[in-house]
Amino acid sequence: MDELNGKLIACQILITGLIARVANEQRDPLRFLTDFRDEIKAVVNGVNIAGLDNTDRVRAIAQKNVDELFSLMKPPSSD
Repeated sequence: MDELNGKLIACQILITGLIARVANEQRDPLRFLTDFRDEIKAVVNGVNIAGLDNTDRVRAIAQKNVDELFSLMKPPSSD
């Protein structure tokens, strides 16, 4: 289980870096991140979760992970 958690954390770090890299190349990085976050949250809300009794809990955890992922990103500095 620890190995799986480590791999998931590594994936989150990789995805965060990729999103930040793409955002930095945009004209308005903060707007890009906000729009992208909203799109990801919409996908999480709309995805079909089959085979579980408590899909609301799974969806809430996924939403929390999205929020945590984007909270790691900071707006560009004013320098």
